[in-house]
Amino acid sequence: MDKENKGLNREQDAKKMSTEEIFLEELSRKKAPRPGFWAKFWDAIQIPLLAIISGLFLGAVIIVVTSADVYVAFGSGIGEGFRTMGSIVGNAYKTLFTGAFGSPSKIIEALRTGEKISRAFKPITQSLVETTPYLLSGMAVALGFRSGVFNIGGEGQIYIGAVAATFVGLSFDGLPQAVHMPLAILAGIIGGAIWGFIPGWLKAKTGAHEVINTIMMNYIALRLVEYLLTGPMTKTGGGGMPISNSVKPTARIPLVFAPPITLHWGFFLAILIAIAAWFFLFKTTWGFNLQMAGANKHAAKYAGLNISLWTVLGMTISGALAGLCGSTQVLGVTYSMGLGVSAGYGFDAIALALLANNNPLGCILSALLFGLLKTGSRSMMSNTGIPLDIVSIIQAFILMFIAAPAIIRTVFRVKGLKEENKALVTVSGWGGDK
Repeated sequence: MDKENKGLNREQDAKKMSTEEIFLEELSRKKAPRPGFWAKFWDAIQIPLLAIISGLFLGAVIIVVTSADVYVAFGSGIGEGFRTMGSIVGNAYKTLFTGAFGSPSKIIEALRTGEKISRAFKPITQSLVETTPYLLSGMAVALGFRSGVFNIGGEGQIYIGAVAATFVGLSFDGLPQAVHMPLAILAGIIGGAIWGFIPGWLKAKTGAHEVINTIMMNYIALRLVEYLLTGPMTKTGGGGMPISNSVKPTARIPLVFAPPITLHWGFFLAILIAIAAWFFLFKTTWGFNLQMAGANKHAAKYAGLNISLWTVLGMTISGALAGLCGSTQVLGVTYSMGLGVSAGYGFDAIALALLANNNPLGCILSALLFGLLKTGSRSMMSNTGIPLDIVSIIQAFILMFIAAPAIIRTVFRVKGLKEENKALVTVSGWGGDK
């Protein structure tokens, strides 16, 4: 018996020593250094950046394949064929760049002589004008995704916001600009918010699918706007064309510079709202609750959150941002309401939000990319004859690579940072219900 007890004690001592050794080893083990700011920054942008490069490359391939001059040149020789390929792609992307940013030589000359400054800087300022609706509509979709709802109704919310801003911009005489312009902008925000609130409320109270509802709301908005523009709000003497009268000068968003530069202060308003949206989402309790309700409704409900409230709130804010997009287009760019006021911004915003990883600050860069491509594509078409559709194809490739990052990681052998407990906000299932 004593021998058995001694053997048992020895085993216990051995286990105790091994436990102590393991504990000491864990204490002495050096933790892996946490990645710094630039490492995290590069990890965040490398997939989007490589996706853009890949999209431009595939766009160049399509330009070459669809060019008859390339086949004629290869008939004269392989060297001539490759030179023609390089020339066509080089000219296309050169005009795309100068159309979006302006010619560097002209900008330098204008700054040196002080002449033709507006002409030299018009391309980049026009790109910023195009960036504004992309930024506001992209934030609308991104915030919806963050709150767990798929807002496919941005197009309709833009139209409703635009027509509401137009109505206020036409209806008041004698108001000072400091009152009339904010009032018209606010009308657009409220109009878009109402158009977002309806599908949000239907989802929260009845379980109705927000994707279907927002798509149907798009059709209702478009038909309603068509009726208004060919009836009560049609332009005086316009011959029944679907366009409204111009809004009062007091309702217009002022230009930053004198014409012909068309950059308006709505661009800077959109930047401020993007910063405010980022602060709201990541630095406030309300923003955390909104994201929590979108990321995991079961956990949020267990934590005591009212899921219905946050669902409706997220959709309403999303609609308000889309409505603001419509109002800035009418009050800052077109000065009248027409059926082409949106130009598909509500649908492009889905790709833009995905490219930005649903981050309001990322939306600034994504919107700038889309704005530059749209402005540059016009110059590319007018100077080289390459159609605008090429830019849409490039955007589609970029979106595809963003949606399937494994393609980029495999092709370019990209390795991401390994971080423990890395927080990501995702929407599980359509509508975030599962």
